Amino acid sequence: MGDKLEMKIMVVDDEVDLESLIRQKFRTQIKDGLYNFVFAHNGLEALSMLIEQPEIRLILSDINMPEMDGLTLLLKLKELKNPLLKTVVVSAYGDMENIRTAMNRGAFDFLTKPISFDDLEITINKSVDEIALAWNSAQEHDQLIAIQQDLRTARGIQQAILPKIFPPFPDFPEFSIFASMIAAKEVGGDFFDFFMIDNQRLGFVIGDVSGKGVTAAIFMAVSRTLIRATGIKGVTTHECMNYVNRLLCNDNDSLMFVTVFYGILNIASGEIEYVNAGHNPPYIVSENNVKLVEMTGGPILGCIEDVEYQSKNVKLNPGDLLFLFTDGVTEAFNNQEEPYGDVRLVTYLHEQMGGPIEEVVRKSFASVSEFSAGVPQSDDITLMAIRFNGRN
Repeated sequence: MGDKLEMKIMVVDDEVDLESLIRQKFRTQIKDGLYNFVFAHNGLEALSMLIEQPEIRLILSDINMPEMDGLTLLLKLKELKNPLLKTVVVSAYGDMENIRTAMNRGAFDFLTKPISFDDLEITINKSVDEIALAWNSAQEHDQLIAIQQDLRTARGIQQAILPKIFPPFPDFPEFSIFASMIAAKEVGGDFFDFFMIDNQRLGFVIGDVSGKGVTAAIFMAVSRTLIRATGIKGVTTHECMNYVNRLLCNDNDSLMFVTVFYGILNIASGEIEYVNAGHNPPYIVSENNVKLVEMTGGPILGCIEDVEYQSKNVKLNPGDLLFLFTDGVTEAFNNQEEPYGDVRLVTYLHEQMGGPIEEVVRKSFASVSEFSAGVPQSDDITLMAIRFNGRN
C-alpha cells in the first residue's frame, strides 16, 4: 500500500453518453487531481480493468448491463474481500428488489435513475470519505504491525546481549551465579551482566534505566556495554562508575538515567569491592541472617557529570549468597494495591537460603507473580544471585 491514496473511480454503464456527462460534472475535481475517472461498459470489462488497475477504489455500476450485469459483478467483487473497494449501484426508480439484492451482496450505497447529478456528487463524496477512513485505518494497522515486528526484533537483540548460558564459568568452582530478567513490555530497561576480569576477579552489575520501551532499551544497551568495556579493563569500581557516568551525561538529550550496582568479587577471598549508584541495595544471605549491603552514597548515572563515586567493601563467607534485584520486585502490587515490599523479600530469602541459586531466582519470580496475580506487570523485574563457595 502506498503512502498516498489515489481516488480512482470506475463507472460501469452501457450508456455511452454517461462518460461525457460525468467528466463535465466533475471537471473541477478532475482538474484539481481529486478524482480520476475510468469507464467500463459491462461487468466483464470492469473486472478486466480492475485487474489492470488495482488502485481503483470506488465503482459506480449500473445493474442492468449486457454480458455481466451489476448484481453478478457484485458477487465477483465480494470475492476480492478488499475493504478499500466500495461499490455504488444504479437501478431504475422503484426497483427495490434488485437494490435490496445489491445491498445484500455488499453494495455500499445506491442511486436511482434518472440520475440526479447533485445526488451523484453527494454519494460519491460520501463514499470517498468512507474509503479514505478505511484507508487511514489500514495504514495505521500496517504501521502498528511494523512497530510490533520492530519491537520483537529489538526484544531478540536485547535478550541476545544479556548472558544466558548457565553456569557461565564452569572452570571456577569458587562461586556460582545465576540471573534473569522479565520485561514489563516487549523490551525493557533493566539489565544485568557479569564477566571475568582475570583469574581472581569476577565483575558483576545490575541496572535499572528510567522509563520503559524502546528508548529505555537503547539506553540500557549503551549503559551495559560501557560498564562491561570499562570494567573488564580491571579498573576499580569507583573509577568505572566515574568514567561511565561522564560518558552517559554527554549529549543526554533524552534526560535518561540509570541506577546501577557494580561489584568486583575476589573469588579467592570472598571480598567484594562495590559502588551503588542509586540502586536498590542487595542482600547478603547467610545462615540464619539476611542483611542489606551498605549504600555508598553515589547518585544515579547519567545526571551529574562531575560527581566522584566512592567504593566500599564487604566480605562473603563460604556459603553466603549475594542477592541483587531491581525495584520491579519490591514495587510489584497486588489487587489490594499493596506492594510486595522488602519484608516479604527478606522472609522469602530466609526460607530459600540453602537452595541452588537458580532455584532461588526462579522461585523469587514465582513468589512475586503469585503475590501480584491478576495485576499487569508494571515494571521490569531482574534478579541476580551469587553464591561464594570458597576454595577447598
